[in-house]
Amino acid sequence: MVPGEPFTSVDDVAERFSAHGYLTDRRLATTVYLMSKLDKPVLLEGPAGVGKTELAKALAAATGRRLLRLQCYEGQDETKALYEWDYGKQLLYIQMLREKIGEITAHAPDLVSAVEKIEAQDSVFFSDHFLAPRPLLEAIRGEEPAVLLIDEVDRADEALEAVFLECLAEFQVSVPEIGTYTAKVPPYVVLTSNNTRDLSAALKRRCLHLFLGYPDAGRELDILRAKRTGLPEAAARQLVSVVRGLRELGLRKNPSISETVDWARTLAVLGVDELSADILAETANVVLKYERDLGRALGVLPELLDPNREPPAELPEGHGHGHGHGHEHRHGHGHGHEGEHPHTVAPAPEPGTGRGDRTFAAATRRRRV
Repeated sequence: MVPGEPFTSVDDVAERFSAHGYLTDRRLATTVYLMSKLDKPVLLEGPAGVGKTELAKALAAATGRRLLRLQCYEGQDETKALYEWDYGKQLLYIQMLREKIGEITAHAPDLVSAVEKIEAQDSVFFSDHFLAPRPLLEAIRGEEPAVLLIDEVDRADEALEAVFLECLAEFQVSVPEIGTYTAKVPPYVVLTSNNTRDLSAALKRRCLHLFLGYPDAGRELDILRAKRTGLPEAAARQLVSVVRGLRELGLRKNPSISETVDWARTLAVLGVDELSADILAETANVVLKYERDLGRALGVLPELLDPNREPPAELPEGHGHGHGHGHEHRHGHGHGHEGEHPHTVAPAPEPGTGRGDRTFAAATRRRRV
């Protein structure tokens, strides 16, 4: 495949993504195809763990482009996103060229004249040679086609969000000391957001938009198969059913797609052929990262594993019946999204309403029927 080779159709997108282990639906494949044809960034919004970051990685692999990633965080300034001057390198060269600088200023009659002679050489030390590009500038001025991933843009300050606008609208970056760089080959730009804050209308206007949710049971099972976790088919089906049941509980953080894959791999490593409540309880910490969530889940795992089983009269002491907090969209900087994939999901329970408990109770009644 030639690096930067464009997609020829929506089906071509789906096929090339699938070849690299990322399963798409028609809506997602269409959005990616339009992004490549219209040279417009795509903004992916949705809960953590549904495949937003992984999509950018699959896009780079499917097109043979290099991946440039800008991880956003609070307090980040534009030098970490655009460029900065390599002051250490500048100082080293000044030390090495000290004699030459002396020659330039040797015949200056006074200090003012000497400074003027040095100022005339500014262009030497503020040039491409001493410019340290960061992801945005590297994506624009690079010779090779690229995929630029601006990850968790909702964590960036609004001031930095404004810096993105020139880059996204014109695919150019201005460096006052040098001039304006314009992309010879516009990068494919993917922005992701976990909805921790509302993004500006100006940013959204420049992007194609797609909301990603959790997949349906069939698609999630397909993802487990594609990832070749080693878990037997019957056990994988049970595991998907259990995970979907956990997402109905109104947990503080719902299990992501990548965590489902990790759970399947964990069970496969342990040599599990058939799921049991005990083995699930022993390994549930793979997908549940809060003690309250873990305690609540342990009380209902037998019911989730066997829908025909009579539920316990009450949860074990300490597991509680507290109200859910819906989807948890915030997570740390060291997270990964490998193996995640996008699909739709019903809205999360509203905080403090108890809807999570009622949803699970309703689901339990349906299972017993």
